[in-house]
Parts: sequence; C-alpha cells; structure tokens
Amino acid sequence: MMNKAVLLDTSFFLRFLNDNDPLFKNSDGYFRYFLQKGITMMISTISIAEYCVGGDVHELPLRNLQIVPFNLDHSKRTGEFAKIAFEAKKIGKLLVTTRNIIPNDTKLFAQADCEKAIEFYLSSDKESGKIFNLLKQKTDPKFQFIDLNTPFNETFGLLDL
Repeated sequence: MMNKAVLLDTSFFLRFLNDNDPLFKNSDGYFRYFLQKGITMMISTISIAEYCVGGDVHELPLRNLQIVPFNLDHSKRTGEFAKIAFEAKKIGKLLVTTRNIIPNDTKLFAQADCEKAIEFYLSSDKESGKIFNLLKQKTDPKFQFIDLNTPFNETFGLLDL
C-alpha cells in the first residue's frame, strides 16, 4: 500500500522557515501533523529553485522531504494545465492580480496530479489557489489544494485540544 503524500510549495517553506511569519504556527502544525501521520512530504525541484532565489538549499529540511524531479509526464500535463490558465487569463476569467500567471504554478500542479501518492498540495499563495480553482472547473485534478491560512486541525477535522 502506498503512503499518502503532500506536495509542499515554496510559500510553505518561506513561512515554515521564518518563525516571525504570521503563518509559521500553521506551517509548523502541518509539518508536525504530516510527520505524526506518516504522510510523505514532498518538494519539487521547481520549488527548490524558487526557494534558492532568496535562500540556501541547506536551509530546507531535506532529511524530512522526498524530492520530486520534473519529468516528461509532468511536462505533458503542464501543457494541458497552462493552456487552460493562459486562455482564461486572456479572456478575463482568471484574475491574477499580484503577478502575471506563473507557469511554475501549473508545473507544480501537474506534478501533484501525476504522482500517484500525492493527495494534497499545500500552499499559502492566493494566486496559486485561483489557478487551482480554475483547473478544478475544467479538469479533475486528483489532489486536494490546502490553504495554509487554514490550520491543519480544521483541514483534517480534528479537535484542537
């Protein structure tokens, strides 16, 4: 039986590795929950590259993470997702306000969709959430998008005792 897995995006690590961030407590809670439940935590080589723009790879908790390289299957699915996103943006049905549409969002979603073990995608990026919601209307991604703004106990229906 394959363990459940979560793909953690760059925004998760930016919050998790900064204990002054308003979402640090939520990110720490998810990290501990995933460890406790044996849910494999994954990071994409794409997120590693994004993180390394302002940080160092050695800051990432790599001993607790499985690295997911970007491959041919991911590329094909990315093309499908990116086409939907670009077409929606072109006709005004996707309003990404704080940045242009980032192809990395669709790449990460494609990885989450292609990797059999991944059931969850965790992010605090509201713009990424908009793209996911659009994709959900047009396709049937097999993973659940989790907003880091929601504490883990609420996401998984646990009492906060």
